[in-house]
Amino acid sequence: MMRTRPLKVALLGCGVVGSEVARIMTTHADDLAARIGAPVELAGVAVRRPSKVREGIPQELVTTDATALVKRGDIDVVVEVIGGIEPARSLITTAFEHGASVVSANKALLAQDGAALHAVAGQHGKDLYYEAAVAGAIPLIRPLRESLAGDKVNRVLGIVNGTTNFILDKMDSTGAGYQEALDEATALGYAEADPTADVEGFDAAAKAAILAGIAFHTRVRLDDVYREGMTEVTASDFASAKNMGCTIKLLAICERAEDGRSVTARVHPAMIPLTHPLASVRGAYNAVFVESDASGQLMFYGPGAGGAPTASAVLGDLVAVCRNRLSGTTGPGESAYAALPVSGMGEVVTRYHISLDVADKPGVLAQVATVFAEHGVSIDTVRQQGKDGEASLVVVTHRASDAALGGTVEALRKLDTVRGVASIMRVEGE
Repeated sequence: MMRTRPLKVALLGCGVVGSEVARIMTTHADDLAARIGAPVELAGVAVRRPSKVREGIPQELVTTDATALVKRGDIDVVVEVIGGIEPARSLITTAFEHGASVVSANKALLAQDGAALHAVAGQHGKDLYYEAAVAGAIPLIRPLRESLAGDKVNRVLGIVNGTTNFILDKMDSTGAGYQEALDEATALGYAEADPTADVEGFDAAAKAAILAGIAFHTRVRLDDVYREGMTEVTASDFASAKNMGCTIKLLAICERAEDGRSVTARVHPAMIPLTHPLASVRGAYNAVFVESDASGQLMFYGPGAGGAPTASAVLGDLVAVCRNRLSGTTGPGESAYAALPVSGMGEVVTRYHISLDVADKPGVLAQVATVFAEHGVSIDTVRQQGKDGEASLVVVTHRASDAALGGTVEALRKLDTVRGVASIMRVEGE
Protein backbone atom coordinates (compact mmCIF):
# COMPACT_ATOMS: atom_id res chain seq x y z
CA MET A 1 0.00 0.00 0.00
CA MET A 2 1.41 3.39 -0.97
CA ARG A 3 1.86 6.10 1.62
CA THR A 4 0.19 9.33 0.56
CA ARG A 5 2.35 11.75 2.54
CA PRO A 6 5.35 12.58 0.34
CA LEU A 7 8.99 12.23 1.26
CA LYS A 8 10.58 15.67 1.01
CA VAL A 9 13.80 16.22 -0.89
CA ALA A 10 16.13 19.24 -0.67
CA LEU A 11 18.41 19.80 -3.65
CA LEU A 12 21.73 21.57 -3.08
CA GLY A 13 22.93 22.83 -6.44
CA CYS A 14 21.04 23.17 -9.69
CA GLY A 15 23.70 23.12 -12.36
CA VAL A 16 24.13 20.52 -15.09
CA VAL A 17 23.51 17.57 -12.76
CA GLY A 18 21.12 19.23 -10.31
CA SER A 19 18.79 20.46 -13.03
CA GLU A 20 18.61 16.96 -14.48
CA VAL A 21 17.82 15.52 -11.04
CA ALA A 22 14.94 17.98 -10.68
CA ARG A 23 13.70 17.23 -14.21
CA ILE A 24 13.67 13.46 -13.69
CA MET A 25 11.98 13.83 -10.31
CA THR A 26 9.20 15.75 -12.05
CA THR A 27 8.81 13.80 -15.29
CA HIS A 28 9.10 10.37 -13.63
CA ALA A 29 7.21 11.27 -10.48
CA ASP A 30 4.60 8.50 -10.78
CA ASP A 31 7.17 5.80 -11.51
CA LEU A 32 9.41 6.94 -8.65
CA ALA A 33 6.46 6.90 -6.26
CA ALA A 34 5.52 3.37 -7.35
CA ARG A 35 9.08 2.13 -6.89
CA ILE A 36 9.56 3.80 -3.52
CA GLY A 37 6.12 3.27 -2.04
CA ALA A 38 5.48 6.96 -1.47
CA PRO A 39 5.61 10.12 -3.56
CA VAL A 40 8.74 12.27 -3.47
CA GLU A 41 8.44 16.03 -3.37
CA LEU A 42 11.09 18.58 -4.26
CA ALA A 43 10.83 20.80 -1.19
CA GLY A 44 13.60 23.31 -1.89
CA VAL A 45 16.51 24.08 -4.21
CA ALA A 46 19.59 25.93 -2.95
CA VAL A 47 21.45 27.94 -5.58
CA ARG A 48 23.97 30.78 -5.82
CA ARG A 49 22.13 32.79 -8.50
CA PRO A 50 18.41 32.89 -7.68
CA SER A 51 17.54 35.16 -10.63
CA LYS A 52 18.50 32.54 -13.22
CA VAL A 53 15.49 30.96 -14.91
CA ARG A 54 15.30 27.23 -14.19
CA GLU A 55 12.76 25.47 -16.34
CA GLY A 56 10.39 23.24 -14.41
CA ILE A 57 11.40 24.53 -10.96
CA PRO A 58 8.89 26.85 -9.25
CA GLN A 59 10.61 30.05 -8.15
CA GLU A 60 9.20 29.73 -4.64
CA LEU A 61 11.35 26.61 -4.12
CA VAL A 62 14.57 28.46 -4.94
CA THR A 63 16.72 29.81 -2.10
CA THR A 64 20.24 31.04 -1.53
CA ASP A 65 20.18 29.96 2.13
CA ALA A 66 21.28 26.33 1.88
CA THR A 67 21.89 26.09 5.63
CA ALA A 68 18.33 27.09 6.46
CA LEU A 69 17.04 24.57 3.92
CA VAL A 70 18.86 21.59 5.44
CA LYS A 71 17.90 22.73 8.96
CA ARG A 72 14.16 22.72 8.29
CA GLY A 73 13.55 19.46 10.09
CA ASP A 74 10.90 18.19 7.66
CA ILE A 75 13.44 17.24 4.96
CA ASP A 76 13.82 13.48 4.48
CA VAL A 77 16.69 13.45 1.97
CA VAL A 78 19.27 16.06 0.98
CA VAL A 79 20.78 15.67 -2.49
CA GLU A 80 24.15 17.42 -2.64
CA VAL A 81 25.52 18.19 -6.12
CA ILE A 82 27.38 21.45 -5.49
CA GLY A 83 30.83 19.81 -5.24
CA GLY A 84 33.96 21.01 -3.47
CA ILE A 85 34.83 20.72 0.21
CA GLU A 86 33.05 23.68 1.77
CA PRO A 87 30.24 24.50 2.23
CA ALA A 88 29.29 20.96 1.13
CA ARG A 89 30.87 19.29 4.19
CA SER A 90 29.12 21.58 6.68
CA LEU A 91 25.80 21.29 4.87
CA ILE A 92 25.92 17.49 4.80
CA THR A 93 26.82 17.34 8.49
CA THR A 94 24.00 19.76 9.33
CA ALA A 95 21.57 17.65 7.28
CA PHE A 96 22.39 14.55 9.35
CA GLU A 97 22.03 16.51 12.58
CA HIS A 98 18.55 17.69 11.55
CA GLY A 99 17.20 14.30 10.57
CA ALA A 100 17.91 13.96 6.84
CA SER A 101 19.75 11.26 4.94
CA VAL A 102 22.13 12.38 2.19
CA VAL A 103 22.79 11.48 -1.43
CA SER A 104 25.98 13.06 -2.78
CA ALA A 105 27.97 13.17 -6.01
CA ASN A 106 30.94 14.87 -4.32
CA LYS A 107 34.02 12.77 -5.05
CA ALA A 108 36.53 15.29 -3.70
CA LEU A 109 34.79 15.56 -0.33
CA LEU A 110 34.23 11.82 0.03
CA ALA A 111 37.84 11.05 -0.85
CA GLN A 112 39.06 13.51 1.76
CA ASP A 113 36.50 13.19 4.56
CA GLY A 114 34.39 10.14 3.79
CA ALA A 115 35.18 8.43 7.09
CA ALA A 116 34.14 11.47 9.14
CA LEU A 117 30.91 11.88 7.18
CA HIS A 118 30.05 8.20 7.59
CA ALA A 119 30.66 8.57 11.32
CA VAL A 120 28.21 11.47 11.59
CA ALA A 121 25.66 9.61 9.47
CA GLY A 122 25.95 6.56 11.73
CA GLN A 123 25.72 8.67 14.87
CA HIS A 124 22.35 10.02 13.72
CA GLY A 125 21.10 6.79 12.13
CA LYS A 126 21.02 8.20 8.59
CA ASP A 127 22.14 7.07 5.15
CA LEU A 128 25.05 8.42 3.11
CA TYR A 129 24.90 7.22 -0.50
CA TYR A 130 27.22 8.37 -3.32
CA GLU A 131 26.99 6.20 -6.42
CA ALA A 132 27.28 9.29 -8.63
CA ALA A 133 30.67 10.23 -7.16
CA VAL A 134 32.48 7.64 -9.30
CA ALA A 135 31.98 6.83 -12.99
CA GLY A 136 28.72 8.71 -13.60
CA ALA A 137 25.85 6.44 -14.60
CA ILE A 138 27.84 3.21 -14.23
CA PRO A 139 26.60 1.12 -11.27
CA LEU A 140 29.87 0.50 -9.47
CA ILE A 141 29.82 1.52 -5.81
CA ARG A 142 26.68 -0.47 -4.98
CA PRO A 143 28.01 -3.66 -6.66
CA LEU A 144 31.29 -3.30 -4.77
CA ARG A 145 29.77 -2.73 -1.34
CA GLU A 146 26.70 -4.94 -1.73
CA SER A 147 26.83 -7.44 -4.61
CA LEU A 148 30.48 -8.34 -3.93
CA ALA A 149 30.23 -8.06 -0.15
CA GLY A 150 30.72 -11.84 0.18
CA ASP A 151 33.72 -11.93 -2.15
CA LYS A 152 37.34 -10.83 -1.81
CA VAL A 153 38.24 -8.09 -4.29
CA ASN A 154 41.92 -8.11 -5.22
CA ARG A 155 42.16 -5.45 -7.89
CA VAL A 156 40.19 -2.58 -9.37
CA LEU A 157 41.60 -1.25 -12.64
CA GLY A 158 39.75 1.44 -14.50
CA ILE A 159 39.31 4.42 -16.76
CA VAL A 160 37.37 6.81 -14.54
CA ASN A 161 37.82 10.14 -16.29
CA GLY A 162 36.14 10.74 -19.63
CA THR A 163 38.12 13.86 -20.56
CA THR A 164 41.49 12.16 -20.40
CA ASN A 165 40.22 9.07 -22.20
CA PHE A 166 38.88 11.24 -25.02
CA ILE A 167 42.23 13.01 -25.37
CA LEU A 168 44.30 9.83 -25.31
CA ASP A 169 41.90 8.10 -27.71
CA LYS A 170 42.29 10.99 -30.18
CA MET A 171 46.07 10.85 -29.89
CA ASP A 172 45.98 7.11 -30.53
CA SER A 173 43.48 7.06 -33.40
CA THR A 174 44.57 10.20 -35.29
CA GLY A 175 48.21 10.71 -34.34
CA ALA A 176 47.40 14.12 -32.87
CA GLY A 177 49.64 15.68 -30.25
CA TYR A 178 48.48 16.28 -26.70
CA GLN A 179 47.64 19.97 -27.15
CA GLU A 180 45.74 19.38 -30.39
CA ALA A 181 43.65 16.64 -28.79
CA LEU A 182 43.02 18.80 -25.70
CA ASP A 183 41.86 21.68 -27.90
CA GLU A 184 39.33 19.39 -29.60
CA ALA A 185 38.11 18.09 -26.23
CA THR A 186 37.61 21.67 -25.05
CA ALA A 187 35.75 22.67 -28.21
CA LEU A 188 33.39 19.71 -27.81
CA GLY A 189 32.74 20.46 -24.14
CA TYR A 190 34.55 17.39 -22.78
CA ALA A 191 37.28 19.48 -21.13
CA GLU A 192 36.87 22.47 -18.81
CA ALA A 193 38.49 25.81 -19.58
CA ASP A 194 40.98 24.84 -16.87
CA PRO A 195 41.48 21.08 -17.41
CA THR A 196 44.02 20.64 -14.60
CA ALA A 197 41.82 18.47 -12.36
CA ASP A 198 41.36 16.01 -15.22
CA VAL A 199 44.66 15.93 -17.08
CA GLU A 200 46.81 16.00 -13.94
CA GLY A 201 44.86 13.10 -12.44
CA PHE A 202 43.27 14.83 -9.43
CA ASP A 203 39.74 13.80 -10.44
CA ALA A 204 40.72 10.17 -11.02
CA ALA A 205 42.73 10.07 -7.78
CA ALA A 206 39.69 11.07 -5.71
CA LYS A 207 37.69 8.30 -7.36
CA ALA A 208 40.51 5.81 -6.77
CA ALA A 209 40.50 6.62 -3.05
CA ILE A 210 36.74 5.94 -2.85
CA LEU A 211 36.98 2.70 -4.82
CA ALA A 212 39.95 1.38 -2.84
CA GLY A 213 38.25 2.09 0.47
CA ILE A 214 35.12 0.18 -0.53
CA ALA A 215 36.89 -2.69 -2.32
CA PHE A 216 39.37 -3.42 0.46
CA HIS A 217 37.33 -2.43 3.56
CA THR A 218 40.10 -0.02 4.45
CA ARG A 219 40.20 3.74 4.87
CA VAL A 220 42.00 5.24 1.90
CA ARG A 221 42.25 9.00 1.69
CA LEU A 222 43.11 11.15 -1.30
CA ASP A 223 46.58 11.77 0.14
CA ASP A 224 47.22 8.01 0.02
CA VAL A 225 46.80 7.88 -3.76
CA TYR A 226 49.85 8.20 -5.98
CA ARG A 227 49.02 10.60 -8.81
CA GLU A 228 50.72 11.26 -12.13
CA GLY A 229 49.13 13.28 -14.92
CA MET A 230 49.10 12.60 -18.67
CA THR A 231 50.34 15.91 -20.07
CA GLU A 232 53.75 14.44 -20.94
CA VAL A 233 52.38 11.60 -23.06
CA THR A 234 53.59 12.03 -26.66
CA ALA A 235 52.93 10.66 -30.12
CA SER A 236 56.23 8.78 -29.76
CA ASP A 237 54.87 7.01 -26.69
CA PHE A 238 51.88 5.86 -28.71
CA ALA A 239 54.17 4.65 -31.48
CA SER A 240 56.14 2.61 -28.94
CA ALA A 241 52.91 1.27 -27.46
CA LYS A 242 51.72 0.13 -30.90
CA ASN A 243 55.03 -1.68 -31.46
CA MET A 244 54.22 -3.65 -28.30
CA GLY A 245 50.59 -4.32 -29.27
CA CYS A 246 49.39 -1.81 -26.69
CA THR A 247 47.63 1.50 -26.31
CA ILE A 248 47.88 4.14 -23.56
CA LYS A 249 45.21 4.95 -20.98
CA LEU A 250 45.13 7.03 -17.82
CA LEU A 251 44.32 4.34 -15.26
CA ALA A 252 43.14 4.28 -11.68
CA ILE A 253 44.56 1.13 -10.10
CA CYS A 254 43.69 -0.15 -6.64
CA GLU A 255 45.14 -3.49 -5.60
CA ARG A 256 46.11 -5.74 -2.75
CA ALA A 257 49.76 -6.66 -2.34
CA GLU A 258 50.60 -10.23 -3.36
CA ASP A 259 50.84 -11.23 0.31
CA GLY A 260 47.47 -9.60 1.02
CA ARG A 261 48.83 -7.54 3.89
CA SER A 262 48.62 -4.08 2.34
CA VAL A 263 46.96 -2.16 -0.48
CA THR A 264 47.97 0.52 -2.95
CA ALA A 265 46.02 3.11 -4.93
CA ARG A 266 47.49 4.99 -7.86
CA VAL A 267 46.61 7.00 -10.96
CA HIS A 268 48.96 7.34 -13.92
CA PRO A 269 49.20 6.79 -17.69
CA ALA A 270 50.06 3.23 -18.63
CA MET A 271 50.44 1.02 -21.65
CA ILE A 272 47.77 -1.66 -21.78
CA PRO A 273 47.58 -4.58 -24.24
CA LEU A 274 45.08 -4.22 -27.06
CA THR A 275 43.68 -7.59 -25.97
CA HIS A 276 42.59 -6.19 -22.61
CA PRO A 277 38.91 -5.09 -22.44
CA LEU A 278 39.88 -1.59 -21.25
CA ALA A 279 41.90 -0.98 -24.43
CA SER A 280 38.71 -0.80 -26.49
CA VAL A 281 37.09 1.93 -24.36
CA ARG A 282 36.84 4.90 -26.69
CA GLY A 283 35.94 8.58 -26.51
CA ALA A 284 34.71 9.99 -23.22
CA TYR A 285 33.45 6.68 -21.87
CA ASN A 286 34.50 5.11 -18.56
CA ALA A 287 35.09 1.46 -17.71
CA VAL A 288 36.22 -0.34 -14.58
CA PHE A 289 37.65 -3.86 -14.44
CA VAL A 290 37.25 -5.70 -11.12
CA GLU A 291 39.13 -8.88 -10.20
CA SER A 292 38.00 -10.95 -7.20
CA ASP A 293 38.49 -14.45 -5.80
CA ALA A 294 35.06 -15.97 -6.41
CA SER A 295 33.52 -13.97 -9.24
CA GLY A 296 36.72 -13.68 -11.24
CA GLN A 297 36.85 -10.78 -13.69
CA LEU A 298 34.00 -8.28 -14.03
CA MET A 299 33.78 -5.17 -16.21
CA PHE A 300 31.53 -2.15 -15.75
CA TYR A 301 31.20 0.18 -18.74
CA GLY A 302 29.22 3.28 -19.69
CA PRO A 303 29.08 7.10 -19.76
CA GLY A 304 31.13 8.42 -16.87
CA ALA A 305 29.92 12.02 -16.79
CA GLY A 306 27.25 14.38 -18.06
CA GLY A 307 24.06 15.73 -16.56
CA ALA A 308 21.60 12.96 -17.38
CA PRO A 309 23.94 9.99 -16.75
CA THR A 310 25.11 11.35 -13.40
CA ALA A 311 21.54 12.26 -12.43
CA SER A 312 20.56 8.65 -13.15
CA ALA A 313 23.01 7.49 -10.47
CA VAL A 314 21.74 10.16 -8.06
CA LEU A 315 18.13 9.07 -8.58
CA GLY A 316 19.06 5.44 -8.04
CA ASP A 317 20.49 6.39 -4.66
CA LEU A 318 17.48 8.56 -3.90
CA VAL A 319 15.12 5.63 -4.46
CA ALA A 320 17.20 3.38 -2.20
CA VAL A 321 17.45 5.97 0.58
CA CYS A 322 13.73 6.76 0.42
CA ARG A 323 12.90 3.06 0.69
CA ASN A 324 15.10 2.87 3.77
CA ARG A 325 13.31 5.87 5.27
CA LEU A 326 9.94 4.19 4.80
CA SER A 327 11.09 0.93 6.37
CA GLY A 328 12.94 2.65 9.22
CA THR A 329 16.29 1.15 8.28
CA THR A 330 19.58 2.31 6.83
CA GLY A 331 21.74 0.82 4.12
CA PRO A 332 25.42 -0.13 4.28
CA GLY A 333 27.68 2.38 6.00
CA GLU A 334 31.44 2.54 5.99
CA SER A 335 33.20 -0.83 6.07
CA ALA A 336 36.78 -0.32 7.20
CA TYR A 337 37.22 -3.35 9.44
CA ALA A 338 40.22 -4.71 7.48
CA ALA A 339 42.27 -1.56 8.25
CA LEU A 340 45.04 -2.63 5.90
CA PRO A 341 48.07 -0.34 5.61
CA VAL A 342 48.27 1.70 2.41
CA SER A 343 51.71 1.25 0.86
CA GLY A 344 53.57 3.88 -1.09
CA MET A 345 54.32 3.78 -4.79
CA GLY A 346 57.84 2.44 -4.17
CA GLU A 347 56.40 -0.97 -3.29
CA VAL A 348 54.23 -1.28 -6.41
CA VAL A 349 55.37 -4.08 -8.72
CA THR A 350 54.67 -3.88 -12.46
CA ARG A 351 56.36 -3.93 -15.87
CA TYR A 352 58.06 -0.86 -17.35
CA HIS A 353 58.76 0.56 -20.79
CA ILE A 354 61.86 2.80 -20.77
CA SER A 355 63.08 4.78 -23.79
CA LEU A 356 66.69 5.99 -23.63
CA ASP A 357 68.70 8.31 -25.89
CA VAL A 358 72.18 6.80 -26.08
CA ALA A 359 75.43 7.06 -27.99
CA ASP A 360 75.48 4.85 -31.08
CA LYS A 361 78.64 2.87 -30.43
CA PRO A 362 79.68 -0.63 -29.36
CA GLY A 363 79.21 -1.63 -25.72
CA VAL A 364 76.31 0.69 -24.88
CA LEU A 365 73.75 -2.10 -24.64
CA ALA A 366 76.05 -4.10 -22.38
CA GLN A 367 76.50 -1.11 -20.06
CA VAL A 368 72.77 -0.52 -19.84
CA ALA A 369 72.02 -4.21 -19.25
CA THR A 370 74.59 -4.28 -16.46
CA VAL A 371 72.88 -1.38 -14.66
CA PHE A 372 69.53 -3.16 -14.83
CA ALA A 373 71.10 -6.37 -13.47
CA GLU A 374 72.86 -4.55 -10.62
CA HIS A 375 69.50 -3.19 -9.43
CA GLY A 376 67.70 -6.49 -9.69
CA VAL A 377 65.49 -5.49 -12.62
CA SER A 378 65.10 -8.22 -15.23
CA ILE A 379 64.90 -7.19 -18.90
CA ASP A 380 62.24 -8.76 -21.11
CA THR A 381 62.98 -7.16 -24.49
CA VAL A 382 65.36 -4.56 -25.95
CA ARG A 383 65.06 -2.63 -29.22
CA GLN A 384 67.83 -0.36 -30.54
CA GLN A 385 67.86 2.01 -33.50
CA GLY A 386 70.88 4.17 -34.37
CA LYS A 387 71.91 6.88 -36.83
CA ASP A 388 74.73 9.45 -37.08
CA GLY A 389 76.26 8.65 -33.70
CA GLU A 390 72.99 8.77 -31.74
CA ALA A 391 70.59 5.94 -30.94
CA SER A 392 67.32 5.15 -29.26
CA LEU A 393 67.23 2.22 -26.89
CA VAL A 394 63.87 0.86 -25.75
CA VAL A 395 63.87 -1.52 -22.79
CA VAL A 396 60.83 -3.43 -21.55
CA THR A 397 61.27 -5.06 -18.16
CA HIS A 398 59.75 -8.00 -16.42
CA ARG A 399 57.84 -7.11 -13.24
CA ALA A 400 59.85 -4.95 -10.84
CA SER A 401 59.16 -2.63 -7.95
CA ASP A 402 58.88 1.09 -8.54
CA ALA A 403 61.71 1.63 -6.06
CA ALA A 404 64.03 -0.74 -7.93
CA LEU A 405 63.18 0.87 -11.26
CA GLY A 406 63.80 4.33 -9.78
CA GLY A 407 67.28 3.30 -8.64
CA THR A 408 67.98 1.83 -12.06
CA VAL A 409 67.02 5.02 -13.89
CA GLU A 410 69.09 7.15 -11.53
CA ALA A 411 72.13 4.99 -12.27
CA LEU A 412 71.47 5.07 -16.01
CA ARG A 413 71.50 8.86 -15.99
CA LYS A 414 75.08 8.73 -14.69
CA LEU A 415 76.39 6.75 -17.64
CA ASP A 416 78.37 8.82 -20.14
CA THR A 417 76.81 6.88 -22.98
CA VAL A 418 73.23 7.70 -21.93
CA ARG A 419 72.23 11.12 -23.29
CA GLY A 420 68.86 11.14 -21.55
CA VAL A 421 65.77 9.23 -20.48
CA ALA A 422 63.15 10.05 -23.11
CA SER A 423 60.23 8.40 -21.36
CA ILE A 424 59.22 5.91 -18.69
CA MET A 425 55.83 4.25 -18.74
CA ARG A 426 54.29 1.43 -16.77
CA VAL A 427 52.77 -1.55 -18.54
CA GLU A 428 49.55 -2.80 -16.89
CA GLY A 429 46.77 -5.26 -17.53
CA GLU A 430 48.85 -8.37 -18.12
